[in-house]
Parts: sequence; C-alpha cells; structure tokens
Amino acid sequence: MTSALTPELRARRNAIFMLFLLPGLTISSWVTRTPDVRDLVGASTAQMGLILFGLSLGSMIGVVLSGAAVARWGARPVIVAGTIAIAAGAVTIGAGAAVGQGVLVAVGLGLFGFGMGGGEVAQNIEGAEVERLLARSTLPTMHGFFSLGTVLGALAGMLLTAARFPVLVHLAVVAAVVVSALAFAIRSTPADVGRQPRVQAREGATPPPRTPVWRDTRLLLIGCLILALALAEGTANDWLPLVMVDGHGFDPAWGSGVYAVFALAMTVGRFAGGRLVDRYGRAVVLCASALVGAAGLALVAFVDNQVVAACAAILWGLGASLGFPVALSAAGDSGEDSAARVSFAATIGYIAFLVGPPVLGFVGEEVGLRGALVLVLGLVLVAAFASPAARTPERADEPVGTARD
Repeated sequence: MTSALTPELRARRNAIFMLFLLPGLTISSWVTRTPDVRDLVGASTAQMGLILFGLSLGSMIGVVLSGAAVARWGARPVIVAGTIAIAAGAVTIGAGAAVGQGVLVAVGLGLFGFGMGGGEVAQNIEGAEVERLLARSTLPTMHGFFSLGTVLGALAGMLLTAARFPVLVHLAVVAAVVVSALAFAIRSTPADVGRQPRVQAREGATPPPRTPVWRDTRLLLIGCLILALALAEGTANDWLPLVMVDGHGFDPAWGSGVYAVFALAMTVGRFAGGRLVDRYGRAVVLCASALVGAAGLALVAFVDNQVVAACAAILWGLGASLGFPVALSAAGDSGEDSAARVSFAATIGYIAFLVGPPVLGFVGEEVGLRGALVLVLGLVLVAAFASPAARTPERADEPVGTARD
C-alpha cells in the first residue's frame, strides 16, 4: 500500500530528486569534454586510463569512508560535503585542461570522484529511506534524475564542444550552478537519517553480537550484480565519446552527441523502471536489463557501422539504467540494518569504477577500445544469471497468494 504523500515527504522527495540530478549534470559536463581534455593535455589512450584512475581512486576512498561518516554524522552532512567536492573537482579538471597538465586533471577527477562516491552512498541511504516511507519503488526515479542531469549536461556539452567553448569556463559555470542548487535542496533533507546512536552498555551487560553484512551470501550476489551493471554504466561515462571518436570515426561533437543519446536512454529507463519493478519484480527486470545492455555492448564492439553504433548506445543505456538503483533497493531490503547493507553493496559496485578505467585503457591500447568492451560484455552476461538474488524476500506476515518477485 502506498503511504500518504504529506507536504513534508513531498518536499523531501523533491529534494533528493534535485540532489541526484546535480552529480549527473556535472559528470556529463566533464565526459562530453573528454576528447578536448585529452587533446589539451596530449594524452594517449593508456595515459587517459591513468588520468581516469584519479576518478576511480577518489570514488573508492569516498565510498569506503562514507558508511562510517553517515553512521556518525548522518546522511545530510555527507551529501553536502560530497556535492561541494564534486563542484571543486570540476573546476580543478578545467584548470588542469587549461594549463595542459594531465596530473592536475587527475587530481580534479580524484576530488570529483571522492565527492561522487561518498555523496552518492549517502544519497542512496536517504533515497532508500524515502522509498520505504513512500512504500513504492522510487529509487529508479531518483537515479532517473541523475540521468536527466547527464542528458542536460551532455546536450550543453555537445553544443559547447562544437562552439569550441573553453573547458575551464564551461566547468566553472557548472560548478556554480551545482553549489547554488545544493543550498536550496538540502534544506528539506533531515539531519539524522543513517546516523547510528552511540549506545552505552549497562554495567555487566554484553551487547548482542551482530553478524557482519559481508557474510550474507545473498547480499554478496546483489553486490556482484551492481558491480557488473555499474561497470556497464561507468564504462560509458568514462569512454563512450572516445569509443565513438577513435573506434567508429565520429568527430568529437558527434561523439558527445552519442553520449547524450546514451544518457537519454538511461533517463527513460529509470523513469519507467519503478512501474516495471512494481509489476514484474526486481529479479525479472534486472535479468532483462542485463540482456538488453549486453546486446548494445555487443553491437558497439563488433559492428563497424556508425548508425548501428549510435543506435546500440540506446540499448546500452536502457540496459544499464536500472542495475544500480534496483540492486541497491534489493540490498537495502535484504535484511536488518538497511543503511549498512546499502553502503556495503554500493562499495562493491564502486570497485567497477576503481578497476574499470585503467584496465579498459590498457587493454584498449593493445586491442582498441571496441575490443576492450568485450570484458564489460562478459560481466554483464554473468549478471543476468545472478539476477535471482534480487528477489524480494518473503515476509512472515504476508497473506498467502501475495505476488512476489
């Protein structure tokens, strides 16, 4: 049954929608300028992989620290710190490109990734709580706003790339927009979500032992789902414009345009995803997503045709769209201590962002970026077989005959 949407809950839901949109806007603004940044710093494919490693490393540090930070201070301050780090990282990336220093770009990406990794875990903890209060599948829509942000950023980036607009000015304006929107949205976000109270043990009393979430086999399988489908999404965010430019012969503006098509497909998939999950269940939706994403990756990798590659980006985007939000929702619903489970599953997923860019860069240097996509394709196909782990667990108080996924 759907809970009543009170004015306070509506404001809170709308705030988390905005907070998800901001990192999407920022990351696509950077991604659409990757060909320009690559040229400005004079980097090879392998060197770009190392530069992108800054994003991966920063993301993992942010993710690893965010769980403890949310437990101590709550989700809101972690979201604020993460979003500010994203804005500062965007400016640093632009400055590095302007002076032709790949190391500075990598530092900016590290700061950007730190904010993304830590802030997104906190946002997903807040989002999972809002979804619980609404009593319907809402995380896909929240991630849909992230994808909507990528569409807006990609369209602007495509136009500014074609106009040869300075990268530094572009990213600085985006950073200013992000900070302004954060100041508006964060007012409706409560302070205590995810915070763990410090319990003082009574004299002579021993607190009951808690089973670590990492021992839950089902949660580990859900984390593997997130790993594969997050890698599919992250690969596009890191490499899709360059795959289109270097692998399919697009010019930089059209390469950014294909990324905008991918981002639009992600947005459509996520906005439609909540209804699909409510109707067919998480496991079915995740299996179908993996198969559709695999089809798109295979076409981009194996078919040497620009029209096919551009159309395949739609399948790639649709397939990758629901993996992260739906699997995170399943993680939060897999047992007690939802915040710890969401944090743990997200940490596993972000391993994709740590290993993906440098591995694909080095492999792409040897076999081309299209050939490197075969690694991602294989993992996504494996994810289809792991999708039953995302089934909603049976509740003891449910009436017999209630539809489950």
